[in-house]
Amino acid sequence: MDLISTFTVRCAALAATAAVLVGCAGGPAAPSAPSAPSAPSAPSAAAPTTAQAPTQGPPAAILWVGNSFYYYNNSLHGHFGRLATAGGQRQRSTSVTISGSGLDWHDMASLLRPNGLGRYSFVGDNEIRFNPPGRQYDTVIMMDCSQCPVHPQLKQAFHDTVKAHAQTARANGVRPVLFMSWAYKDKPEMTQQLAAEYTAAGKANNAQVIPVGLAFARAIAARPDIDLYVADKRHPSLAGTYLSACTAYAALFDKSPVGLAYTAELPADVARALQAAAWEAVQAYKSAH
Repeated sequence: MDLISTFTVRCAALAATAAVLVGCAGGPAAPSAPSAPSAPSAPSAAAPTTAQAPTQGPPAAILWVGNSFYYYNNSLHGHFGRLATAGGQRQRSTSVTISGSGLDWHDMASLLRPNGLGRYSFVGDNEIRFNPPGRQYDTVIMMDCSQCPVHPQLKQAFHDTVKAHAQTARANGVRPVLFMSWAYKDKPEMTQQLAAEYTAAGKANNAQVIPVGLAFARAIAARPDIDLYVADKRHPSLAGTYLSACTAYAALFDKSPVGLAYTAELPADVARALQAAAWEAVQAYKSAH
């Protein structure tokens, strides 16, 4: 059994009540797209809590910060971990998600506090292993809401929040990474719009960008018969989640996922096509940026 942490935080925002669930990642019903409030002020960066410099090289402990795009299909971080194991990479992951959320809903300083999240992991026969004290993650992968980076009222909040969260991450010795999300199935024009904003934010904050949205577009062009979406045309099907995991693997480890044994039980030809699309998208993005 791999050493992946399976903690996921999900918040479902209701009109007057918020319910917070902590547990293994699952596949809840798809939430509706969030309404567009006026742009909030960005959170301030936290003061340094550790003298450790952000790690270099492949990640060993990852915090995934995002929303329901992560937690569909029993959670993206789980599929990523199994790909990593298949590729001989040892790592652990924790997913922190709030349904329907923007990146500015997350309190990065709290998430990255030493000896907080990730203090222990479930391993072996559901045994608890306590991780070394201090900083618990070397990398944080951040994703905003599906339309926030391109929404006229929220675009600036996206850039301000990435800046603040990147500063907080580095102050805690954690490398910030951005997860470029995908276009809605019925709005393919969002692909380049999202790519432009995530690329600009990555360059402005010296943060790596995982080009998942571009991998979606590439896979759709190559294999339109593979449906990457569920019925709402927003959230990922199992194939979409697997493609996301393959793209993250290719970007973070700088290794091709093509040929890895873990296929999420997708048909072999489908898995291989998605592996290839992920690798090609990452290589093309690196060459262009």
